[in-house]
Amino acid sequence: MNEKVFKILQSSKDYISGQEISKKLNVSRQAVWKAINSLKQQGFVIDSVTNKGYKIIDYPKSLNKQVLDNILETEFIGKNMIVLDTIGSTNDYLKVLGHKDGKNGTVAAAREQTAGKGRLGRKWVSEKDENIYFSVLLRPQLSPMEVSGITPVAGLAVCKAIRDYCNIDCKIKWPNDVIVNNKKLVGILTEMSAEFDAVEFIVIGIGINTDQTEFPEEVKSKATSLYLETGKKIDKNKFLSLVLKHLETELTKSNYKINETNLEDYKNLCATIGRKVTCCKGGRKIKGTAINVNTRGELEVESEDNSLITVNSGEVIIQGIY
Repeated sequence: MNEKVFKILQSSKDYISGQEISKKLNVSRQAVWKAINSLKQQGFVIDSVTNKGYKIIDYPKSLNKQVLDNILETEFIGKNMIVLDTIGSTNDYLKVLGHKDGKNGTVAAAREQTAGKGRLGRKWVSEKDENIYFSVLLRPQLSPMEVSGITPVAGLAVCKAIRDYCNIDCKIKWPNDVIVNNKKLVGILTEMSAEFDAVEFIVIGIGINTDQTEFPEEVKSKATSLYLETGKKIDKNKFLSLVLKHLETELTKSNYKINETNLEDYKNLCATIGRKVTCCKGGRKIKGTAINVNTRGELEVESEDNSLITVNSGEVIIQGIY
């Protein structure tokens, strides 16, 4: 009912009476009144004038399904939109759906995560309505060997969306972080379920620091937010809609892989290339210079003994970036 009343209010250019809404929906005036009060509780500002009716004046600042459904400009990502008030992890939530009948492109976004996670099992700390946390369920027709490019392509998409929306010079820290001024702004965690020769589904989890101003002691020198970088709070619904649009564009135009075009874009925005790095390979620690990202999304490092090392996973310490 809330969604139906919202659509009528949204499509009306002027005030519309409760009686007219009830006639359109074939429900009672009481049901309309309850739906409008429910929308107000979600954060919609709805003006009510005697003998004129109702009109939406402003929209929720927090993530909201009705708003997202109305403004989304994608073909399939987010067309099945789930907005959760609170959840342990949006990735875990979508993995359950993935093993059932969850649709390709389903998005689960949360106003609060209580058990968010990053790479290497690290906890992702969040507060309600402070940041944006969401995951995307994908069912690409790929083999497990072909999915290595998805995380860097997702990072590229998010980086482009932030640059478009906020006009800040953010970069990509290989393979899965977006940074600004050498501090972490975005974390991306990709998880997969697959058979021997085919991917069943992939879940891309993305956390974007938007309004956060204080961070735990152990990361406060390493993390930042869009608000700290711009001095402005963003419209979370419009911003998430733009991120999803960029994500769909980058993934589908390259069939979920790194190709010649997006690889060039990725390298142009990659802050890791050209920096001194320390990585682990075959159980030994290697120091060198990151010189390239290849067509498999792997980092190529020229070691101190001038040999070429390819890194496809694991922890890489990058000089000058947290």
